[in-house]
Amino acid sequence: MTKNTASDLLRRRISTRAFLNTPVPEDEIRAILEIAKFAPSGGNLQPWKIHIVVGAARERLIGAVKKSLAENPFAGGELRIYPDNLWEPYRTRRYKLGEEMYALLGIPREEKVARLAHLARNFEFFGAPVGLFFTLDRRFDKGQWAHLGMMMLAIALVAEERGLATCMQEAWSAQAKTVSDFLDVPESEQLYCGMALGYADKSAAVNGLRSERAALDDFALFHRE
Repeated sequence: MTKNTASDLLRRRISTRAFLNTPVPEDEIRAILEIAKFAPSGGNLQPWKIHIVVGAARERLIGAVKKSLAENPFAGGELRIYPDNLWEPYRTRRYKLGEEMYALLGIPREEKVARLAHLARNFEFFGAPVGLFFTLDRRFDKGQWAHLGMMMLAIALVAEERGLATCMQEAWSAQAKTVSDFLDVPESEQLYCGMALGYADKSAAVNGLRSERAALDDFALFHRE
């Protein structure tokens, strides 16, 4: 029997990059969000907005983004996902994860076209039938961004508990304008990222990727005196 303690769910959750096309009923999506809404939120502001795309809307959005990418792959981005000139140890961690992922996919470094093709799968939710997008009012500050992150983790863990998989996708921020226009997100709100939701394709090698975590003493600083 699969255990579903908080510890189990955190250890088991991964960024799933290959999904089955099995539909997720709307009642199931609602059930996940009904539980996840109890995520921590400073001052109980609950600052997030979540846009869910399924069915024909999902297909139309994918088409709109593909058209935008073909015309200008760098248009529409607002947020920097990573700082410029990423420093150590963060640069190595990011590089190592990418190399491990492409090794599982069987795509060597010199096959640039194949790597870009896999990257483009982000904009198809890696085949997941459900896409979620997260926005915040632009007047909110760093605290509320932190609250949104906790909500996203809550969704991922509840989905895992219920036998579904997720992938948090910052890549969508590069197409923030196209996505925001499609979803009628007002100018007063900023789109952060997307999340793929569905049933994992357990036969896909890429879903065997479990990213390495830093040793506790690399980030935990105990102050005793």
